[in-house]
Amino acid sequence: MIMNKDIIFLTPVCTHNIWGGTRLNREFGYPIEGDDIGECWGISAHPNGDGTVASGAYKGMKLSELWEKHPELFGDTGMDRFPLLVKIIDAKDDLSIQVHPDDAYAKAHENGSLGKTECWFILDCKENATLVVGHNAKTKEELEQMIHEGRWKEFIREIPIKPGDFIQIDPGTVHAI
Repeated sequence: MIMNKDIIFLTPVCTHNIWGGTRLNREFGYPIEGDDIGECWGISAHPNGDGTVASGAYKGMKLSELWEKHPELFGDTGMDRFPLLVKIIDAKDDLSIQVHPDDAYAKAHENGSLGKTECWFILDCKENATLVVGHNAKTKEELEQMIHEGRWKEFIREIPIKPGDFIQIDPGTVHAI
């Protein structure tokens, strides 16, 4: 079998979110209307947003289908699903604080899903912008006390960011944009 060595371009999936803005259309040229476009899932084979091959030999195929039918294109990883989700996010408002599981927890408690490690590269942000990454509790007891007493400003750890910053969010880390 001759492997196709052309670059595979995908038509992304864009999502409407109450915290989204207009920059994905205005600055990146994604052809989606609205003032609430929060995410562009640029590389995704996720059931909630499966990218479509835009041109070439596999035009029209979903990325999940390409992964399943042509594993040789991806290095025959042996994984049962495409392991990445690459997004561009335009958040004009704060997002909810989240904590994601690791693979072992997700497999056991989330219907066999994969865990979630995130990496964020800051393309642009307002001056003096911050992200939530982690918390300030020193012990489990202090964590429980801060939460029960609603001491959120003291509990939540905010870090300053600027364009060009790279942040890795490991599973189990409190985080928010």
